[in-house]
Amino acid sequence: MIAIEVKNLYFAYYDEDYVLKDINLIIRKGERVAIMGENGAGKTTLIKHFNGLLKPKRGYVKIFGKDTRNFSVAELSRIVGIVFQNPEHQFFAETIEKEVAFALENFGFPKEEIKRRVENILKYFGLLRYKDKSPYSLSEGEKKRVAIASVLVYDPEIIVLDEPTTGQDAVQRKRIIDLMKKISSLGKTIIAVTHDIDFVIELFDRVIIMANGRIIADGPIKEILTNREVLSKARLLPSPITQCAWLLKELGVPQNILTPDEFVKSIIEVFQLEYKD
Repeated sequence: MIAIEVKNLYFAYYDEDYVLKDINLIIRKGERVAIMGENGAGKTTLIKHFNGLLKPKRGYVKIFGKDTRNFSVAELSRIVGIVFQNPEHQFFAETIEKEVAFALENFGFPKEEIKRRVENILKYFGLLRYKDKSPYSLSEGEKKRVAIASVLVYDPEIIVLDEPTTGQDAVQRKRIIDLMKKISSLGKTIIAVTHDIDFVIELFDRVIIMANGRIIADGPIKEILTNREVLSKARLLPSPITQCAWLLKELGVPQNILTPDEFVKSIIEVFQLEYKD
């Protein structure tokens, strides 16, 4: 089933030049897709089309077959939950508890269900003790977790995250990854805009690379994130493991390595060392 279909999408703010140019894209239900590229490549502008915050100037965007031009943001947001890079752009309630509960109330969930969901998600992200505080009083990492919680709590079919690991320590980063894996196992579609290449390697199967408002590469992470030409065009650095593999090319180390396990096994094979898993 196709979750998101983008066809010949062009978009410009006011009378400026096109920010998105001829974007063609299909994301299927249950996929885990990362969108990468340098600042200004058009990544955030693209994801704002997924819940109708922006409408195409040319072409179309369809969410489970629904043309976004024919539906309101409120209608599309029930299907597509977006967590923006700056969480303060999403905040408006006076307490964290009310912030996380807002969407559930807006969508007509029963009061007991709202209470249960809010308490569970705040507990998961280590935020329950702050429930009566203003979201603006938190650290940047905590604000990000409140924004993520406020979307995940109502269980949309498509979850879109803009730089979700920014400001997170190792423990909270792992919690986000573990929760995303759990949500993915339920058949949800997960999309993330990120510069965190290790996050992409840990969680995603497919990566889309953007540059100058266009998609310049789209495919499996192993194929795309070890491609020197693509990474150079998008001004992205390869992972440290990939860089190490490239440095050892003359020794016969494969050049499409992403993870430490792959790297260790390749070194063992090259030097014919004994390896015990």
